[in-house]
Amino acid sequence: MQLTVLGVGSSAGTPVIGCDCKTCVSTDPRNKRTRCSSAITLTSGEVILIDTGPDLRQQALREQLRRVDAVLYTHTHADHLNGIDDLRSFCQLNRRQIPLYGSLDHMGHISARFGYTLREPSDYWDLPVLSTNQVDAPFVLFGQEIIPVPARHGRAIVYGYRIGNMAYLTDVSEIPESSLELLTGLDVLLLDCLRYKPHHTHINLEQSLVYAERIGARQTYLIHMTHELEYNEVSQTLPSNVHVGYDGLQLDIADGCKLDA
Repeated sequence: MQLTVLGVGSSAGTPVIGCDCKTCVSTDPRNKRTRCSSAITLTSGEVILIDTGPDLRQQALREQLRRVDAVLYTHTHADHLNGIDDLRSFCQLNRRQIPLYGSLDHMGHISARFGYTLREPSDYWDLPVLSTNQVDAPFVLFGQEIIPVPARHGRAIVYGYRIGNMAYLTDVSEIPESSLELLTGLDVLLLDCLRYKPHHTHINLEQSLVYAERIGARQTYLIHMTHELEYNEVSQTLPSNVHVGYDGLQLDIADGCKLDA
């Protein structure tokens, strides 16, 4: 399996509108962050998205993404959901319905806000053709076991996901003990890391490093970062097995090796 990090940015993205900080004016492409999302390409060829942020079209063009076979939703805040209409292009290209997976609350929210997308395939592909699927336990998708990993995002409950020896946890303020037990033996962990200062709905850099050490993945990549975190500055402070993620990063999930230059 291969994981492509589509975006590692927080809800505002980086650069932030109207900001002249060193991260926002940086010419290092690793400081250019679209909203948080990733794509997993299975060995059988299917592509599973994690979330559909508002930058999905831009991300798909950048990574030459031509198919999406399913979407796993962590939660339904705007920066993780509002690119859902761009799934229409993949429905049109591949002439198939795309199933969406997430908690009962998250699927209900999608049904209420984006009900026009929930349609059965027909001769018309002018709108997204999607279906919602509630999950609250491990399930099999395209022959691959998917394990939802509940976590707290302030007062809300969000899902992380474990797929093989990779896990993806964004927008978390606390990972319960029962969920930490689902995260043993990982090769790759993608982990929320909002900023330096504490935040009531996200873990900060200090907390991310504590969780990374406790989970003990072979390689951890920090995601969902604000412009407060400059790539090189943060990289110099991290343990050898923790890395600052960036848009376009590609990973071999089997061993955590970076595939891009």
